[in-house]
Amino acid sequence: MSTRVIIQTEDFNVADVLSQLRAQDLRVGAICSFVGTVRDTRMLTGKALDEVVSMTLEHYSGMTELSIEAMIDEAHQRFDFYQAKVIHRVGELKPADQIVMVAVTSAHRGESFKACEFLMDYLKTQAPFWKKEETPEGAQWVDARVSDDAALARWGIQSRNA
Repeated sequence: MSTRVIIQTEDFNVADVLSQLRAQDLRVGAICSFVGTVRDTRMLTGKALDEVVSMTLEHYSGMTELSIEAMIDEAHQRFDFYQAKVIHRVGELKPADQIVMVAVTSAHRGESFKACEFLMDYLKTQAPFWKKEETPEGAQWVDARVSDDAALARWGIQSRNA
C-alpha cells in the first residue's frame, strides 16, 4: 500500500499528517498543504445554485491510487520537492466535511507551493473520482468544470475532459 496516496472513507487529521511529513525528513524547510471541503451549495461559474445536502464520491479502487501516484511522479519531474501526500475521501460526505488533502514538503516554499497547486489542478480533472450531489430537488452527477480544465492547461496539460 502506498504511503503517498490514501483513499479512505474516514476523516483525516491535518495536523497529524503535517507532523508526520515533517518528522520523516529533517531537510524539510517548507510544507504546503491544501484541504478541500464540501460546500453547502452547488456552484456554477461562481454563483450558488442549489443547497447541497450531501455529496457522494465514488472511485475505482486500485486504478485511482495508480493514477494519483502517476500525478505525483509527474510533479517530481517538474518541481524540486521531497515528499507529497494525497488523502482523498470517498463515500457520503456532508457540507463542511473534508474531502481531500494535498501536502508537499521541500527545502523552500516556492517548490512546495507550485507542486501542491499542480497536484490539486491535476486531481480536479484527471483523477478517476465520480461525484454526485444530493440537493432537496434530487441527486445530480457533477460534471468537470471549464475553470478546472483551464487551471490544468496552464501547466501545459490538456484535460481529457476538454
